[in-house]
Amino acid sequence: MIGLTPRRIDFPTLCETIEKRLCDLGHLVPNQFPMTQREVVRSNKVVGVYFCVHGPRSVKLTAICDFTKKQVIFYGSDGIRRESMPVAVQAPAAIAV
Repeated sequence: MIGLTPRRIDFPTLCETIEKRLCDLGHLVPNQFPMTQREVVRSNKVVGVYFCVHGPRSVKLTAICDFTKKQVIFYGSDGIRRESMPVAVQAPAAIAV
């Protein structure tokens, strides 16, 4: 039996991965458009992070990193769920917004 151990990635690497994937979904060049991030709070606990790449002509591509389900959900500019990606992360103590 083969056992897999999830690899932990740090928050800056997670941000870069999400930005690259969102830019791929929107056919944008990475690092050319601003990306904002906000904490998702439930019952005074950080349960995730909301990411948004602000592209040209008010195009917004979003992703939500859900720490409880340990996955990132990507949404297109039309708001429709495009894909999800499993990720092994721990909730950061404080997120620079």
